[in-house]
Amino acid sequence: MTRLIRSLFIMGSLIIVGLGFYFYQSFYKKPIVTQELDDPYIQIPSGASYEEVKDLLKEKGVEIQDMTFDKTADYMNYIKDPMRSGRYKIEKGWTMVELIRHLRSGKQAPVNVVLTNERLIENVAGKASRYLEPDSLEMLHALTDASILQEIGYTDESLMSLFIPNTYELYWNTSPRQFIERMVREHKLFWNKDNRLNKAKKLGMTTNEVYTLASIVEKETLRNEERKRMAGVYLNRLEKGMRLQADPTAVFATRDFDTPRVTNYHTQFDSPYNTYMYAGLPPGPISMSSIGSIDAVLNAESHDYLYFCAVGDGSGMHNFARTLTQHNRNAQIYRDNLRRRGLR
Repeated sequence: MTRLIRSLFIMGSLIIVGLGFYFYQSFYKKPIVTQELDDPYIQIPSGASYEEVKDLLKEKGVEIQDMTFDKTADYMNYIKDPMRSGRYKIEKGWTMVELIRHLRSGKQAPVNVVLTNERLIENVAGKASRYLEPDSLEMLHALTDASILQEIGYTDESLMSLFIPNTYELYWNTSPRQFIERMVREHKLFWNKDNRLNKAKKLGMTTNEVYTLASIVEKETLRNEERKRMAGVYLNRLEKGMRLQADPTAVFATRDFDTPRVTNYHTQFDSPYNTYMYAGLPPGPISMSSIGSIDAVLNAESHDYLYFCAVGDGSGMHNFARTLTQHNRNAQIYRDNLRRRGLR
């Protein structure tokens, strides 16, 4: 009898061990990410609940058995209120334990936020919101918050000069405030490189003034080889107290960004941004300036040109002049070229 009981005990133990091994292999070693996902990234919003996270995983195609997943998540201390937010990459072949461990770790997959050619602060907010969790209204609210601007040393007019066009690696759940703080750090890094601060000081300009002039150069020419010369023209005008009379400032003043040409309506529009109406630089940038245009101002060509006029031959180049008489001749060349091309 004792031998029979011992045999039954051994047999029962083997069955329990076998079943345990089977369930271990089935639930903990069996992949629950069984195929390549169309989009291998899951975005867990701030404030999401555990059930919402599970629903997001299921929508992605992760094969979740609720009871086993719940118990494992609880055992691994993954269940929180709220859950850890962020953007995470999910790999094919992951088991339940590997998936939970990865989400629990908070090791996010960053996103590349591309900022280039934005004209207005609302455009910056809209562009950033394409890549980050906060929507454009949340982002714009932070970028126009007077207390935040005062804290970082900017005004509504000067804020655009904060942004250096580039591609920035950020976490998807970056808050608007964190975004601004990152831009402040990047701005400082940029101006502390390549002797830029000293070059601005030699020009007698603040970084905002350099950026503002660079934004005008940015909109005046698409040809990199002209930027330093064009920057020199504007610096010469500033030194002589002449009005800049820059077409892009008149366009910005009217917000008539789709106009095919500048008319009297633009040049006579009363705005501190209109450099046909007011001498000196406008109150702030008229767009985001490229690094090339900023460096063109800081390294402007030294010459005595005071005028420039588009060639009109389709090259995008300009003719430069020292006197108004020369400039008028260049203007006639421009009109003649347009006529030859059938554009007048």
